[in-house]
Amino acid sequence: MTVQIIEMIGNGVWETIQMTLIATAFAYLLGLPLGIILVVTAKGNILENRIVNGIIGAIVNIFRSVPFLILLVLLIPITRLLVGTSIGTTATIVPLTVGAIPIVARMVESSLTEVPGGIIEAAQSMGASPLKIILFFLLPEAMPSLILGTAINLATVLGYSAMAGFVGGGGLGAIAIQYGYYRYQTDVLLITVLILIIIVQIFQEAGNRLSAARRHS
Repeated sequence: MTVQIIEMIGNGVWETIQMTLIATAFAYLLGLPLGIILVVTAKGNILENRIVNGIIGAIVNIFRSVPFLILLVLLIPITRLLVGTSIGTTATIVPLTVGAIPIVARMVESSLTEVPGGIIEAAQSMGASPLKIILFFLLPEAMPSLILGTAINLATVLGYSAMAGFVGGGGLGAIAIQYGYYRYQTDVLLITVLILIIIVQIFQEAGNRLSAARRHS
């Protein structure tokens, strides 16, 4: 393995982490509110609204059902429009974000539904508004689960970023495809896979520790 390939793998690690963190952050900007809306508009909840819940739930399910590689191809025109190109690290962030939003929404919904109903009832009995219930009761109580969900979402986006290498995405996925697969450099393929596994383990361990610290705080 040459010095050039080692440097390229180093750059690929940085690009992969960059894509994963930025795409996940953008996904939470939309996915978190969507997950909250899905919970609070559900039957028997504080802002029950069957129509809103049904529409948002259907949209989330549709996007969640589309395989990421297909979504990536479908979004090429939009990606070009937004960033001026459909290949490379920056371009890959667009489909990564869109693909992660429905996953984040459902993960947030799952975390929030774990909050005991008695906490919401206690907040209502104190005269708290729906917004205050969400901000000061629902989200804080669900925080340990939300943190674990974030770690899982980071690992999911990381996996998506590797798949994006098939259609010109950047990062370790592109290196694994271009050198490990097309050029039959097995050592490069194995190293990129190993690095991806290590990064996932780091995300998961960090999530576990932060969640445990939150539970005991």
